[in-house]
Amino acid sequence: MDSLITAAARALAAGDPLGALKRVGLRDDAPALALRGITMAQLGDFARAKMLLKNAARAFGPKEAVARARCVVAEAEIALVSRDLGWPVKALDAARATLEAHGDRVNAAHARNLEIRRLLLIGRLDEAERLLTEADVGPLPPAARASRELAAAGIAIRRLQTRAARAALARAGEAARQSGIGALIAEVESAAVVLEAPAARLIAHGQARPLLLDEVETLLASGSLVVDACRNVVRGGGIVVPLATRPVLFALVRELAEAWPGDVSRSTLLLRAFGAKYADESHRARLRVEIGRLRAELRMLVEVNATSEGFALAPRRSADAVVLAPPVEEENAAVLAFLADGEAWSSSALALALGASPRTVQRALEQLAAAGKVHSFGRGRAVRWMTPPVPGFPTALLLPGPLPSD
Repeated sequence: MDSLITAAARALAAGDPLGALKRVGLRDDAPALALRGITMAQLGDFARAKMLLKNAARAFGPKEAVARARCVVAEAEIALVSRDLGWPVKALDAARATLEAHGDRVNAAHARNLEIRRLLLIGRLDEAERLLTEADVGPLPPAARASRELAAAGIAIRRLQTRAARAALARAGEAARQSGIGALIAEVESAAVVLEAPAARLIAHGQARPLLLDEVETLLASGSLVVDACRNVVRGGGIVVPLATRPVLFALVRELAEAWPGDVSRSTLLLRAFGAKYADESHRARLRVEIGRLRAELRMLVEVNATSEGFALAPRRSADAVVLAPPVEEENAAVLAFLADGEAWSSSALALALGASPRTVQRALEQLAAAGKVHSFGRGRAVRWMTPPVPGFPTALLLPGPLPSD
């Protein structure tokens, strides 16, 4: 490796892409192509970066397996940053194995972090945690340590383990400062904002107030009957009853929980659950049926008692009933929760992350675009969607993946 390649690689490692480009910008040999690709990725030109890295991988000879593996890892990082979640995971796994076999621990650790971050985005927390636990925790340079701790913090945040998340972010911040890379320091600071921003609203006794993520963790561990409008489940005493596929039942129990310890009139329940402004006998009969179904679903947690005006909740295992709601509620909140990170997402990546059909996600994006809440750029398969971060909008509670009590 000649001196210019070495100097360009050091500049990239220090977060100086322009310095690297000055040294290899006019060269077309395989190492220069690879470094130019990484440089263009750091400068935000992902399309050219991918082309350069593919050319570099082809230019490396059959005996340069490590160099080709590094190109694969760089391509995977570009795909992750550009939210192309459909990139070939097996290719990255094979590249990581090659790097480990040849003793390149730093790039192998980076490849594992990329796998973990992808799993986090699509809500597969158990797999992400397993990969993080299995990783070699030997000495790593500061940038690699910071990336590992960011992955650990991401898992802890998604599991509502705020103490562990704060500790991981503190370690990540220290490692990032040691690396001297400004972009990495900014990434750690951005991740820490989640812990200090309102993550939900607590609705109890007719009053609502914002909750931080650690307050949400305390609430879910308190033993209260929690009607969780972020995940559409009812929690209490270690029991979780999912109602995501039963929207009418969830609407009924939420209305009753918001009024607890009072009752809710039949007319109000008919309006909120069925949209019936004028109730007739068929509506009242349907309400009785749905209340019966609600009693059956929640029999281990709560009683639903009839009153002279309507119905009221009577928790079996807790002293109170509360509602946990997102700070901002709207029809396409889950899509906005992903776009709130400020990154550019494709509709296919959003569909993969949400576990929804591409057409469902596309309709949601069209509705949000019509309301001026998101915008797109690019054409055809290169279309990407993004929005500025929404003040007070949650991410962790609306993203897929189980919470500790699920």
